[in-house]
Formats: sequence, C-alpha cells, structure tokens
Amino acid sequence: MTSARDVSSQSDIGKMKTDSDGSFKRAPSSFRNFINDDGKFPPEKAWATRALITRKLKGLEDFIPVSVVTPHMAAQGWPFKNADPSWEDADDDILHPNFQHLKDLYLLADPNYGGRFTVPVLWDKKLDTIVNNESSEIIRIFNTAFNQLLPADKAAIDIYPEAHRQEIDSINEWVYDTVNNGVYKSGFAQSQSAYENAVYPLFKSLDRLEEMLKGKDYLVGNTLTEADIRLFVTTIRFDPVYVGHFKCNLRDIRHGYPNIHLSMRKLYWKNDAFKSSTKFDHIKEHYYWSQTLVNPSRVVAVGPVPHIEPL
Repeated sequence: MTSARDVSSQSDIGKMKTDSDGSFKRAPSSFRNFINDDGKFPPEKAWATRALITRKLKGLEDFIPVSVVTPHMAAQGWPFKNADPSWEDADDDILHPNFQHLKDLYLLADPNYGGRFTVPVLWDKKLDTIVNNESSEIIRIFNTAFNQLLPADKAAIDIYPEAHRQEIDSINEWVYDTVNNGVYKSGFAQSQSAYENAVYPLFKSLDRLEEMLKGKDYLVGNTLTEADIRLFVTTIRFDPVYVGHFKCNLRDIRHGYPNIHLSMRKLYWKNDAFKSSTKFDHIKEHYYWSQTLVNPSRVVAVGPVPHIEPL
C-alpha cells in the first residue's frame, strides 16, 4: 500500500520537532477506542512491552496474535520482516503480508492520519482497522475485556483493582511525566537547559520510587498492578540504554537504587510474562541504531554485562 502524500514527518524520527527551547514534547495517541460486548469492537477469539506483558499475564495469546516489527526504525518507520529480512526475530504482518511498514496499517485505517506511526497497535481483523494505539489503554482493555472468555484463574488477575485505582492513577501520572517520558525528554533534548530540566526531575522521581519500594515488591498494596508494569518497562531499559544513550547518568539502577533493582529483578526472573516480553537485543538495537539524532554512528553499546543481574 502506498500513499500519494508525503508522510515522512510522521515516520522519520530524524524529522522530529522540538520546542523552541530544545525540549521534546510527545504527541498524544490518536486511536482511542475500547473493546466491549455491545460496542463497535466486541471481544472475540481470533503491539510495546507493557501490552505484551499484560497479554501474557492474562493468558490472551490465543485471542490476540502478535506481529513483531524489526528494531530498525528508519525513514519509513517501523518495518516488518519482509522490509528488513536482516532481522530474523520479527514477523510479516499476519493479515496483510504485503505490507512492509507499520505505517501501511495506519494509512489503511485512516488515509488522512496525521500522527506518528507508533507501536503498539491493537487491530480489529473484522473491520480491518485500528482499535487503539495507546498502550496505557490497551493494557486496561486486556485487563477486563476478555474476562468472560478466559479461565477463572486468568480472569481473576486484575492489574487495576477498583480499591486502588485512585492511588494507581496518581502514581501513573507523575511516573509517566518524569520517568517513562522523562528519559525521552532527557535524551531528545536539544539544549542544555531542556536536558537538565528533564534529567533532574527524572532522578528525583527515581529517589521517590526507591523510598516507596522499601521493604516492598510492589508500588501499590501487596499486589502486582499496572503501576508496576508501567515502571518496569523503563527500569529494565535504564542501565542497558538510558544511562548512556539518553545521558541519564546521575546513577544507574543496579548500583544506585537497591529497592527498585530488587523489585525489577523479581518481576523479570520470577514471572515469565516479564522475562519473555523483554528482548534486550531488540531493545538495544532499536535505540542505538534507529535514533540517529542521538547516536549518528549507529554503534550499539555492548554493556552493561549482564543486561540484568541475577537475583
């Protein structure tokens, strides 16, 4: 599928814009539909890491197949395997095997789409369109939308329990702004002031999280919630990528934050949903190879060794 109009500003990170002060502003996701029994997208049996983790936790593998793009996001955006056969651990699009890039799905869903072509994408194969491309909403869809079709043990898993929702939402708000997105605001900053205005709040929030996890495995209550999943996807990348690539180097996780480090390792080593959804070679290749604004040489750092320490 091709488009007559120029969409390179939506696919090529080299054309990314920053504000006049050099700061990075992330554009909001555009497809924000939900799955429900009586809606446009009902749950039926038959996209980023936190969505993959939740998919595995809830046992949705048979309901929601996955096409994995390669980590070599270049001028055309995220490629499928047929456009980048050098990367073996990837797939062609399941439903549209002739599509070469993720942008082809976006432009099929909306030929006039004006946002960035991001992962994950939750696709409806009956209507041949995007349901949602906002990972924070996709994990909530996975948390409840298929419960009536799941075995009782999987349906009982609830990463957004009603009794803790206010606390989870409050944590998510500042963790997203200063940590999940804070590493990007630091790494993509185009001025010293923009960088420092992002990197110091990032580490202040990591200090706060370190104190919250003192003597605990989880951020909220004594149970795994989406707050832990959302933090994990940043902390697991922190030492292998963000410390060097994004200049987030006041401290690393393994030496500077023992409580965060322990919680992260327990999730990774004791819960296969986290371990199997984390591909360090894919993660490092994507950041160091794709983000030429930050790393024009495309040389991929070999450390740290190991990528994650044992328990």
